[in-house]
Amino acid sequence: MARLILSLDGQVMAEYNMNKERYTVGRLPDNDIRIDNAAVSGHHSLIINILNDSFLEDLNSTNGTYVNGKLIKKHALQHGDVITVGHHQLRFMEDDEQQDEFEKTMVIQPSARPMQALRAAAEAVAAANGSKPAAPAATPKTAKLQVLSGAFAGRELELTKTLTTLGRPGVQVAAITRRADGYYIVHVDSDQPDRFPVINGAPIGAQPTLLRDNDVIQLAGVKMGFFLSGS
Repeated sequence: MARLILSLDGQVMAEYNMNKERYTVGRLPDNDIRIDNAAVSGHHSLIINILNDSFLEDLNSTNGTYVNGKLIKKHALQHGDVITVGHHQLRFMEDDEQQDEFEKTMVIQPSARPMQALRAAAEAVAAANGSKPAAPAATPKTAKLQVLSGAFAGRELELTKTLTTLGRPGVQVAAITRRADGYYIVHVDSDQPDRFPVINGAPIGAQPTLLRDNDVIQLAGVKMGFFLSGS
């Protein structure tokens, strides 16, 4: 299923699953995608879904509808297209392609992990939590990452594994470990010795850091939100 991700100045504001035939975009309350901004016309543009194809049409808006920076009247949408309506952007995403490309570029598979650095990171997290095993009942909440910037804005990744390694080898790599008392992020590797992942604007340093709900992680040029989603 295709999706539209609404953003303003790089900040994700809403996400819409494209499960209907027609979607109107505009400032008035009767639109499927309402953008309450003076730069947006009352009924600004229309998206029509026909089988596996989606088509965008400008509805004679005052400021026009743009796709990837070009003014359009009608346009067949492709994966990754960025629609500009007033000051807002709508990114058109097809989930299957989006997931594959995101995992190729940001989620590091076991065979590609720098094992010595990972082993040291895991030992550091264990030391931070003490040597005693956690009680089985002490199960952490489920959690997810949501990409907040770049080509994959809006993409979500459930943190279901004990160890999830993220980043780009040779640039910056970090690991998120799932433990009984929560989720820890730890620096694994980078192209510069002192280039650490950033949480809420501050580098985490060499020690494992406990993640908290709504933390914003910046890693390998990508900004991600950490959200606890279970009980």
